[in-house]
Amino acid sequence: MSAARDIDTLVVGGGVVGLSIAYGMAGAGERVRLLDEGDDALRAARGNFGLVWVQGKGLGYPDYARWSMASARAWPAFAQELTALTGIDLELSQPGGLMICLTEAELAERAANLQALRDSLGEPYPFEVLDAGQLRALSPHIGPEVVGATYGALDGHASPLRLLRALVQGFQLRGGELVSGVRCERIEHRGGAFHVWSSGAEHVAGRLVLAAGLGNRALAPMVGLSAPVEPNRGQILVTERMQPFLQHPSGHVRQTGEGVVQIGDSKEDVGLDDGTTLEQLARIAQRARRMFPLLADANIVRAWGALRVMTPDGYPIYQASRTCPGAFVATCHSGVTLAAMHAGPLAQWMRGGQQPREIHTFKSERFDV
Repeated sequence: MSAARDIDTLVVGGGVVGLSIAYGMAGAGERVRLLDEGDDALRAARGNFGLVWVQGKGLGYPDYARWSMASARAWPAFAQELTALTGIDLELSQPGGLMICLTEAELAERAANLQALRDSLGEPYPFEVLDAGQLRALSPHIGPEVVGATYGALDGHASPLRLLRALVQGFQLRGGELVSGVRCERIEHRGGAFHVWSSGAEHVAGRLVLAAGLGNRALAPMVGLSAPVEPNRGQILVTERMQPFLQHPSGHVRQTGEGVVQIGDSKEDVGLDDGTTLEQLARIAQRARRMFPLLADANIVRAWGALRVMTPDGYPIYQASRTCPGAFVATCHSGVTLAAMHAGPLAQWMRGGQQPREIHTFKSERFDV
């Protein structure tokens, strides 16, 4: 491939985060090329639970709560635009979400945390605490062991795979160039341009966005940035299709537009192992059955493990390089929730627009001690 500078922006990483940014930039008229490692990569996007979630996010970090709320509110217009462009229904539903509790202590702790978050924001933060009777009126199939739940009015869910497919098609329809099956190996910044070598080819661009998930840890230092990310495994069970019974998604169980039920709430520090274990799958299945007893007779058809991309405090990194102007790193573990912000305000900032006020604190220096 020619080393001529024939594109404006090179995005490294073809997951939901990188594709959302690339889609937004292409829509603004940028000439964008996206490098995607392919199916050999540790794809967090394809193991995603699909929640568009606000409830509980940002405890102790109000800016993250504001960023999440802004994205949840922007999601309907974002989904409508993508569907109009590609014809792909993202199965977005935002009826509000539940965090279901099996003990009074768990419910009290959740309620206290959400109240503390509301107090720290100094602005409206929608949530309600539901007792067992109120919850059963909202979700009649709740089991007898459930004591209550917290309800977040902004919460919902979408199909992560449909989102990923729509972003690929939308990006290409907007003139973006997708290069698949390549691994970014080396980056140099010289002459005001970024020279990126991937699988033997050289790409030259005036702007560089690193959105490679766990790969950002090695790539970011090549352009004077830092991305101290680590993997965190989550395991998911998927049932056969069932008659609709669950309108409101929860942090543990959701029913998709196709009728299957996804179950999962594990968090494991196991390095780069994205496999599954009977111990964890049994635990999450048992908890789901206690929440919804009708799941006891459901057939499990699939199970998988996937690696979340986690910073030390769990919050994103969005940063521009001081030593290599035009280079950016973007990493987070909520690519679906934040897709609307990544395609909109974040992409606009990277193009030279104003930095969103919510992300001023999301710099890697907070980890320096």
